[in-house]
Amino acid sequence: MTATTVSNSGSANEPLSIDAVSKGAFDFDMRAALTSGLILALSLVFIALCGIPEGLNERLLIKPVLSLGYLSLLWLPLLFGWLSGNETVLEGMVATKKGARDIVRGLFVGLIGGLGLSLLTVLMDAFDLRDPLVNWSPATEEVLQFSRSIGFGVIAWPVLGAILGAFGAALHVMPEKIRKAVMAGLGTVLSFAIFATFIVDVADFLDDLLYARRGGLKWGWAIALFVIGAGASFLGGGRKISEMKSSYQAATGPAKRQQTTTLILLSLAALIIIPLITGKITQELFANIGIFLLLALGLNIVVGLAGILDLGYVAFFAVGGYTTAVLTSPNRGPDFEGFPTLPWWGALLVTIIIAGLVGLFIGAPVIRMRGDYLAIVTLGFGEIIRLLFLSDWLNGWFNGAQGITNVPPADFGFFSVKGTDPRSVFYLVLFFAAISIYVSWRLERSRLGRAWMAIREDESVAEAMGINTVNMKLMAFVVGAVLASFSGAIFAAKVGSIFPTSFLILVSVIILVVVIVGGMGNIMGIIVGSVVLIGVLGGPKQPGLLAEFSEYKLLIYGALLVVMMLKRPEGLVPNARRSRELHQDEFLQDAWLKGEVDTDDDMVDPSTGGEGTVAPA
Repeated sequence: MTATTVSNSGSANEPLSIDAVSKGAFDFDMRAALTSGLILALSLVFIALCGIPEGLNERLLIKPVLSLGYLSLLWLPLLFGWLSGNETVLEGMVATKKGARDIVRGLFVGLIGGLGLSLLTVLMDAFDLRDPLVNWSPATEEVLQFSRSIGFGVIAWPVLGAILGAFGAALHVMPEKIRKAVMAGLGTVLSFAIFATFIVDVADFLDDLLYARRGGLKWGWAIALFVIGAGASFLGGGRKISEMKSSYQAATGPAKRQQTTTLILLSLAALIIIPLITGKITQELFANIGIFLLLALGLNIVVGLAGILDLGYVAFFAVGGYTTAVLTSPNRGPDFEGFPTLPWWGALLVTIIIAGLVGLFIGAPVIRMRGDYLAIVTLGFGEIIRLLFLSDWLNGWFNGAQGITNVPPADFGFFSVKGTDPRSVFYLVLFFAAISIYVSWRLERSRLGRAWMAIREDESVAEAMGINTVNMKLMAFVVGAVLASFSGAIFAAKVGSIFPTSFLILVSVIILVVVIVGGMGNIMGIIVGSVVLIGVLGGPKQPGLLAEFSEYKLLIYGALLVVMMLKRPEGLVPNARRSRELHQDEFLQDAWLKGEVDTDDDMVDPSTGGEGTVAPA
């Protein structure tokens, strides 16, 4: 049966709200609420024992009210309070009116979660379990006690949990316009508080105006920013953006092409201008995002379009970096003595050829494998390539663990790209990213792209339809390898040295997470995934906007991947075709309920006495 998630009595997604029934404030499923509260309590205890509140407590967000450490705990009761107000209404059932019942349920869920932290506070004061639990420490205990006393912490956490849970549930009760204004105000305050480094780097005059000397928004400005954000939303700022988005999506033909061209030109102009007015922190961040975007675009060809789960994609990144370093650096292996060094752009041409050959070399043995076997074998090849660069056998070529140093900048005469100038690196990355995006876009809409997508959906059917699946898969490996080699060549010129430790299997995993979270098979999704993950959390060794999370980024990556697989497997910006593949069962179910699917009775042709079939009206 179909289901409708009811979140607000005034929202458009509640077709049954006219017949909604009222219930008492305490007339809710106590057992389900208790289960949600216990899950919340376990989640809060887990975060506390991971050391996140302690590690992030030094970063002030709103002085002296809130730190990033406390925010890592306080957002969960708010979320669970909101989720407790969601109601799944099956087909034919009647929704329940939103009111005091939802607020009481959210309060109860938050209270149970807060009691979990109170219990942890008492246990940490009474027992010493630092041997198995390294974060069972006085520093964590002090955070849980709000740097006061154990009694204060034991009382404060249930109270805070209840208030935040009730507030999260109350968002359902508010009129839609008020709710959006409140969320916009909170989002504005948190954005200015969390991304203070980026904001100050872009507009340094805001440093003394908005922020305290030791960090954190001044509480007066926090209130002002809330009012500004809420007011803009209340006056229709968000609605205008939604209208523009709807207008763009509804456009077709020449109007659509004209709008798309205008949007692309404006985006390019912004990307060219922004590095000119920002500091080196933002420029370095953009350069790192661009390098991982190039890698993600190549992996999107292999995984997103062709459906080949490649866990050793970092091998192509390593080949691009090492080939460029060997051809340009005078400090390469002794076996290359006597060979002339090439300029970066000349080495790039050779790098593309070598990367394509390596793509064929790796793709040929695994091309007929599928599923888990394919993933395991590509994972092995990724490690083999790295170990070859590290080995004594090829030490004369690649210097083994010592790596290749003194890689010269990419010199184009009028323009030199080097690591000390992140702006130049970003412009070079932007150039190759534009090429890669255009190539990916054309390939996706070509006969080759359609063949890749047919193989992804069902390889056996694609082969039966006459598609040469072996050649198509090899082409995917080659194209992906070439795009990854661009990133490797730029990385070598940016860093100025190449070491085997730069190409760990973790790089492949993070690139795959970027593709999955952004949206497999969708170029815009890959861009969004790179900006959100690499820009905010950072890469394996590259910092993001939230440098404080560097110790916990893998934990966050893992949690985010689990949530995305369970709740939104198509990604943040899904591809329409990919969404239909992943939600085919739901589409068929809805079609059956609407009478749009053939039944046994519909399939009988009365004119032939049961011979032949007819389609339903």
